[in-house]
Amino acid sequence: MSNLEFDRITVLPMDEYNQRLVANVHPENWVNPQPADCYDLVVIGAGTAGLVVAAGAAGLGLGLKVALIEKHLMGGDCLNVGCVPSKSLIRSARVVGEMWKAKDLGVNISQHLNVDFATVMARLRRIRAGISHHDSAARFKNIGVDVFLGSGKFASNNTIAVDGQILKFKKAVIATGARAVKPEIRGIEAAGYLTNETVFSLIQKPDKLAVIGGGPIGCELAQAFQRLGCEVTLFHKNSHILNKEDREAAEILQRVLTDEGIRVVLNCQLEEVVTVTEGKRLYFSSNGNRDSVTVNEILVGAGRAPNVEGLNLEAVGVEYDQKHGVKVNDYLQTTNPNIYAAGDICMNWKFTHAADAAARIVIKNTLFSPFGVGRSQLSKLVMPWVTYTDPEIAHVGMYAEEAEKMGLEVTTIKIAFNNVDRAIADSEEAGFLKIHHKKGSDQIIGATIVASHAGEMISEITTAIVNKIGLSKLSSVIHPYPTQAEAIKKAADAYRRTLLTSRTKQLLKFLTKFS
Repeated sequence: MSNLEFDRITVLPMDEYNQRLVANVHPENWVNPQPADCYDLVVIGAGTAGLVVAAGAAGLGLGLKVALIEKHLMGGDCLNVGCVPSKSLIRSARVVGEMWKAKDLGVNISQHLNVDFATVMARLRRIRAGISHHDSAARFKNIGVDVFLGSGKFASNNTIAVDGQILKFKKAVIATGARAVKPEIRGIEAAGYLTNETVFSLIQKPDKLAVIGGGPIGCELAQAFQRLGCEVTLFHKNSHILNKEDREAAEILQRVLTDEGIRVVLNCQLEEVVTVTEGKRLYFSSNGNRDSVTVNEILVGAGRAPNVEGLNLEAVGVEYDQKHGVKVNDYLQTTNPNIYAAGDICMNWKFTHAADAAARIVIKNTLFSPFGVGRSQLSKLVMPWVTYTDPEIAHVGMYAEEAEKMGLEVTTIKIAFNNVDRAIADSEEAGFLKIHHKKGSDQIIGATIVASHAGEMISEITTAIVNKIGLSKLSSVIHPYPTQAEAIKKAADAYRRTLLTSRTKQLLKFLTKFS
């Protein structure tokens, strides 16, 4: 039977690219298979976590029976409304940023920049459609996964109902993800607003845009849309943007956003939105002063809520709450021992790579850890993350303040990029590298990088932490000159120099007499 309840999904605008996207990740003519007698794994949700669990289990060639349920678009947030479209948009915006710097680099742009917003958005949709076959229903069917399009919910302790059929399972995985939080601002529902789930459907540039939320999503999209020709006002409730990030890193980005023309409103309370002839008027107060701004569109990027509704979790003893999602232990096991969860539905780390890593834990713990022997733990993961602004802000491990609260004494080595030759040549001296190491040891416990391509650099430090490679060994790694990653070697060399005590120097001087 076809999935009649969900077979009319559209993604606006329904052009050739979005038609191809939908044909891959929620084909209208899809016929759900006849269920197997019993599945080794049934996965609810075909975002990153669900896809990795299903593909990983089915692709082992062990004859495992795996089912995957998705009620909307396979690929989840990452493909459809997250990483892929946002980074495609940011790439276009980065070109504008480079052209703004052109004169200082000796390149004169003879004419006014002309951003073709419709073409930028069409490129975004083309790239998304081109990538979508990786997450398609047809591909997963071909690798041995039974794909069911429809809304799945637990029917009993070992069955899930979907589209009028019952799937019996040995183990189940909840990977239903999260969605944008609805803002509690008077009048905003009536006025209308965008989220990351709808903003990539724009085909016409909003001349004036309000962005609510100074976290990673808000900052990334505020900068991108400002560079693409919008007049952006960024509202944030705290005293500085990216308030969970290294404060010095956040201050650098805040300065960049302001210099690029974004109006950044801090300590802000948004009071009301009113529809007026000119557009949408937001009334707000900041630092005791009341003001208003009129825009064409409002983009809300402030928070995520877990998708726990409609799963009938109470019937199978899976504990959850509306804010934090499904409750799991360190093995990603729910309060029902045969049901696991992974990704945004249960984790504080709401990143694609975190969902991927968690999915691998789930595969091992559900299928290859008899009686709980050899189970993997979520807390053992070393998780890097990146805010994809320009400059990027990348972090891994602990912040210095976090370590100190845990009773760890740390030493921080900071290398400013105005001391890194390649950064100087690139005119990108505003950033820095901070490496936190255990006091009296070369053990790295965390790092923050602010640089144009910080996200590409952070993996070296992540690798060092995971493999317990200290600063002494990093100092012996040859880095190509000139690269911005040379900052990592500079930090390692700075640590080595601290080992040159007066006693060590005396010993070295003694050795020279016999060399």
